[in-house]
Amino acid sequence: MDNYVQARRRMVEEQIAARGVRDPRVLAAMAAVPRHVFVPEGQWHHAHEDHPLPIGDGQTISQPYIVAAMTEALDVTPESKVLEIGTGSGYQTAILASLAKMVYTVEIIRDLSVRASLLLRRLDIRNVRFRVGDGHLGWPEFVPYDRVIVTAAADTLPYPLVEQIVNGGKLVVPVGPAGSQILVLGTKHGKKLVQRHLMSVAFVPFVRKDDARVTRG
Repeated sequence: MDNYVQARRRMVEEQIAARGVRDPRVLAAMAAVPRHVFVPEGQWHHAHEDHPLPIGDGQTISQPYIVAAMTEALDVTPESKVLEIGTGSGYQTAILASLAKMVYTVEIIRDLSVRASLLLRRLDIRNVRFRVGDGHLGWPEFVPYDRVIVTAAADTLPYPLVEQIVNGGKLVVPVGPAGSQILVLGTKHGKKLVQRHLMSVAFVPFVRKDDARVTRG
C-alpha cells in the first residue's frame, strides 16, 4: 500500500495546480509517481514539500512545482522522443517517461545515473535509456528528438542541443548565472529557435565533464 497517495494529491492541488499548472496529464503524472522514493529514506516525510531536497553527491531533487512547470512547458505527447540532460534522482525522468514514448537521459555523475536506473527498473518504468556523459554533447546516437529538457543552468542557450531537435520541436532550459537565471522555452523553426521567457529560477550550473562543478537532477 502506498501511504503517500494523499500527500501527493495535496502536493498537486496546493503547490502545482494552485500555481497555474493545468495540463491534466502532467497533474496525473505528478500524482502517480511516488516522489518519496527518489530521496533518501530519512527525507521521505519532506518529499512532498515545496522545496528542493538533497539526494547525495552534492545534488538535489527540484521542488515539485518546478518539475511540473517545466514538464508542462515542454508539451510532451505520447509520441514524443525526449532527451533529458541531468538525470539526477530520476524523478523528472520518471515523470517524462509516464508522458512520452521514449526518454533518453544523460547524467555526468555515474553514481546518480546507476541509482536512477535501478530505481526506475524497480518501478517498472521501461521506456528510458540511461547514459553517463557530458550533457553538452547531447546524445547524437538517437537524434533527432522531439523535446529536450535541461535540468541545470547554461550560461547561454546550448545550441549543440538545439541542433538535435526536430523542426517544430521544443527545448526547456534554465539560462544565466546564479541569481539571475531565466527558464527559457524554445521552439525550433528551421535553423532558428524562437524563445519565450517563462520565469525566474535557481539551478546549479550546467557544466562540462572536466569542471569541478556538476549538473543537477
